[in-house]
Amino acid sequence: MNGAFRFRQLGLEHLAEILRIEEASFSPPWGESALRQELTANPLAHYLGCFCQGELIAFAGMWLVVDEGQIANVAVAPAWRRQGVGRLLMEQMIAKCIALGGTRLCLEVRQSNQPARMLYTALGFQEVGLRKGYYTQPTEDAILMDLDLPRLEPR
Repeated sequence: MNGAFRFRQLGLEHLAEILRIEEASFSPPWGESALRQELTANPLAHYLGCFCQGELIAFAGMWLVVDEGQIANVAVAPAWRRQGVGRLLMEQMIAKCIALGGTRLCLEVRQSNQPARMLYTALGFQEVGLRKGYYTQPTEDAILMDLDLPRLEPR
């Protein structure tokens, strides 16, 4: 299955596809201007896409501040969910964070999003806290999760 997928950095040329997946995945979704800002003007942002036969089917964004990565968003197109795409994408984001010198990766996830929580736990993330009322539409708490990353040895 992995051979059918290609992962690459996303740019402004992918904005329409990102918006399509974002709007199908989140309530409320990030708007066009916020995503445009992420792709063009945020020097801390790193966005990866998962492509199948040239079509963007999933994406993830991360901010890297010094040596800590913060997952900004992860979204898989509805037709591709529950097929391992999210796991492959997160593995790529973890590897990217390590390659950029990250020593820790953290994220927030809706308390009710059991599939995502199970995925993150399977990848080694630990639940470390709670943000009350973090999400809206509907209002819900966020579970904070962290992953300690191995350090790359200097060459």
